[in-house]
Amino acid sequence: MDRRAFLHKNAAVLAAPAAAITTDETVSRFANKKLPDTARSTAGFAPYSGPWGYAQAAHLLRRSLFGPTRTEIEGAASSSMQQVVDALLTAPAAPSPPVNVASTDASVPLGQPWVTQPFDQAVEGVRRSSLRAWWMGQMLNQSQSLAEKMTLFWHNHFVIELGDINDARYGYQYAALLRQQALGNIRQLAKDVTIDPAMLRYLNGNQSTATAPNENYGRELLELFTVGKGPLIGTGNYTNYTEDDVKAAARVLTGWRDNNQTISGYFTASRHDTGAKKFSAAFGSRTITARGDQEYKDLIDLIFDQPETARFLCRKLYRWFVYYVIDAATEQNVIQPMADLLIKSNYEVTPVLKSLLTSEHFYDPVNMGCVIKSPLDFTVTVCRQLQIAFPPATNVVAQYGMWDYLNSQTNLQQQYLGDPPNVAGWAAYYQTPQFYEIWINAVTLPRRNQFTDLMISTNGYSRNGAKLLIDPIALVQALPPAVASDPNKVIAELTKLMLPITLTSSQLEFLNDALLPGLPDFEWTQEWTAYVAAPTNATKKASVNTKLQALLRAIMGLAEYHLS
Repeated sequence: MDRRAFLHKNAAVLAAPAAAITTDETVSRFANKKLPDTARSTAGFAPYSGPWGYAQAAHLLRRSLFGPTRTEIEGAASSSMQQVVDALLTAPAAPSPPVNVASTDASVPLGQPWVTQPFDQAVEGVRRSSLRAWWMGQMLNQSQSLAEKMTLFWHNHFVIELGDINDARYGYQYAALLRQQALGNIRQLAKDVTIDPAMLRYLNGNQSTATAPNENYGRELLELFTVGKGPLIGTGNYTNYTEDDVKAAARVLTGWRDNNQTISGYFTASRHDTGAKKFSAAFGSRTITARGDQEYKDLIDLIFDQPETARFLCRKLYRWFVYYVIDAATEQNVIQPMADLLIKSNYEVTPVLKSLLTSEHFYDPVNMGCVIKSPLDFTVTVCRQLQIAFPPATNVVAQYGMWDYLNSQTNLQQQYLGDPPNVAGWAAYYQTPQFYEIWINAVTLPRRNQFTDLMISTNGYSRNGAKLLIDPIALVQALPPAVASDPNKVIAELTKLMLPITLTSSQLEFLNDALLPGLPDFEWTQEWTAYVAAPTNATKKASVNTKLQALLRAIMGLAEYHLS
């Protein structure tokens, strides 16, 4: 298999007339026109027993964390695979809530939480920005746990949009729920999300009454959140559910409302349909009888009793952690065993993740370096791997300001934390045949390059008296002295950290020329040794800094840098 095939421009597309490129392009004309038909892995769900070293540890952490650092990867490589995965599946303590960083929100002192304050439309915008910034901060400061990546997974699955619900307090409670249960029981999470005030408001469940059942949530619960459609078998009817099942689900969910004083969902019996709700043969023709505020639990249990629910969820987990193509072999060898384990584990997600991340399929070389980083993964990876320093918690205004800046950058790259484009989530995880290739287009690729160019520049980005930029000298100083003084070893260490695919000899020569344009290797050794001997000498420092900036800029300009 050509590991770089999907990085090459499509010759047929290049030969065709150029389409007009607009500033709102979301799908590149170079993206898939059909799913790749190259052979995929035949490896299954059996435990991986191959070599364990830097390459395997880096692969695991790239998929499990946002931007694993050199220290984290080396630490994982020196431990066993089981030890690393066990640590990844350990949930961290809940973080402190977001705080006020806007002088316009006079009801809350700067640096204090606003999440239980009364709603105020006049400050809703700054609170929403605070929430987004805080969430970004959790990604940047993640522990070595899957919790943060799984929180984003559930956000993309049980979707709400902060802009639509228009209450940052609801948004915080929703985010806290996802984080709390990120590594927990999926069935319970589905129950809790169903009556979460953010979801009740987002999909109009708060308006659903016995006389006017609202079908929005019932439809999305079946189609997007649990069992999925399956093939169409009639108008509005699918193999996994029918239009009448949507109507029955909507009747089950009548009577629920949201209370913006208590920031909770609550049940009003007088608004609830007390009749029996009969479901189709897809659900065994079962009936949910009158149980008032407990009926929603019966509905979730009914749906999770269907084996297809487990398969649907496992396909989404697979596309999040492994690859978007699920061929017949992968369905049989990986998805079905995952689903069987999920059912056996009573829908606890941790056993499934543990088995997937320790499987021979996960470590098959064909599944390494094949995922295009999302804007969030790309941006946070730049910051974490290249050790960009952020303002301390003692200066929350500057700290949140920089986190807010990163959100503005991912938004320009077409992924806005807290606001997926619609209830289906980000298209890169479901839109066939493009999937991840959606992340790279005529708008987003220049935005990515502009961000990395700014971070590696001498000026960086300044705000509130603070500055973000990469310190390339500090990166190299963290390497062993014998490595730091050898240009080819420096290139090897940085590319090993930053790229998931081994470079060709010509690519390595290109990077050597970026570091030492037209100069022999010993020139770097001499300049670095001179700098180390006199680190306060501005001329010597500028000489090595400029060369390292050029090297990092060249690495970040490679197509491979966008892969995980």
